[in-house]
Amino acid sequence: MDASVKDNPQNRPPENNWRNTLYTIIFEADTPAGKLFDEILILAILLSIIVVMLDSVSSFAAIYGDLFYTLEWIFTILFTVEYFLRLICVGRPSRYATSFFGIIDLLAILPTYLSLMLPGSQYLVVIRSLRLLRVFRVLKLAQYIGEADLLIRALRASRRKITLFLFTVLTLVVILGSLMYVIEGAESGFTSIPRSIYWAIITLTTVGYGDIVPETNLGQALASVIMIIGYSIIAVPTGIVTSEITYASRYSKGRVCQNCSFEGHDIDAKFCKRCGAKL
Repeated sequence: MDASVKDNPQNRPPENNWRNTLYTIIFEADTPAGKLFDEILILAILLSIIVVMLDSVSSFAAIYGDLFYTLEWIFTILFTVEYFLRLICVGRPSRYATSFFGIIDLLAILPTYLSLMLPGSQYLVVIRSLRLLRVFRVLKLAQYIGEADLLIRALRASRRKITLFLFTVLTLVVILGSLMYVIEGAESGFTSIPRSIYWAIITLTTVGYGDIVPETNLGQALASVIMIIGYSIIAVPTGIVTSEITYASRYSKGRVCQNCSFEGHDIDAKFCKRCGAKL
């Protein structure tokens, strides 16, 4: 449940009634009953995903197909009841229904019902794996939000450098792909410039599917150069993000005022927010 639904007082039902008790069990992971509910729910989600995965294996489906079908409907009915219980116990059902987890909960039960009309859509229930995000509340992993925020700030700070890097790589593969198209031609599988650019991309990224291979000596020489360039540029985005993470972690507690020793200033702050001294 996202904070906008859980923390808003308007979403809580009236006190001292069964709806409030149900709300506490379903949404409050801090209580023993709430934690037990979430743990059972996560176990059910894991088992339902395992059932879907095993059902996609033809050898298992041939033997246990009926069992998988029965279990899938049991899980679907269970999650349907849970979804409607969530709608009943909140003060504003529409607010929950349009929240992130509300949409995920709905998507988790729709594929099974749609499978009655659209064969194969039942495999979309793997969307249920997104509901495992609730584990952050159950296992008290909120302490890692600070580290996640540090990574996000580092990625934001490096977005211009990463964008420039990607633009450079894009320009490079267009030029190299066009050169390979001129050198090799359609006889070697380089039937067009876009297809040659595709080859340059998989070669530069060291993937190398092998579906297109240069045959001339000059083409192979150019391919060797592209491979070497590919190894050399792999470290570039890693270095950019790493340096930003190092910088962000160094100032993660904020700048410290030398005058009053107050911490927690923004990285780009010029003056102390407590005493006004220049930082």
